[in-house]
Amino acid sequence: QVQLVESGGGLVEAGGSLRLSCAASGIIFSINTMGWYRQAPGKQRGLVATFTSDGRTNYADSVQGRFTISRDNAKNTVYLQMNSLKPEDTAVYYCNAQGVRRRPLAYPNDYWGQGTQVTVSS
Repeated sequence: QVQLVESGGGLVEAGGSLRLSCAASGIIFSINTMGWYRQAPGKQRGLVATFTSDGRTNYADSVQGRFTISRDNAKNTVYLQMNSLKPEDTAVYYCNAQGVRRRPLAYPNDYWGQGTQVTVSS
């Protein structure tokens, strides 16, 4: 079984920074895309940022220029550096791994982490 374990959430004042980490564990041959999504109370889960296996990144407009996603393929780990945080960034942040193959020709699956709370006070 593949597990995604997130860390780094917490409480920060507006304008501050946080760094989230997500490590995928288990038998893993390859992961296509790793990324972060977030869900605020009363809202749907939405994209924050993604990082593909060939190095392409994608950001939500609301975080462009403030957040930076990075990835360590050797460690199956993805990071999210969040700067200039705003109260509207408050949400549960979920790590996502898409196209995970446990063997070279295995059917790819997607996985989610358990989520980590980020709270930005005004």
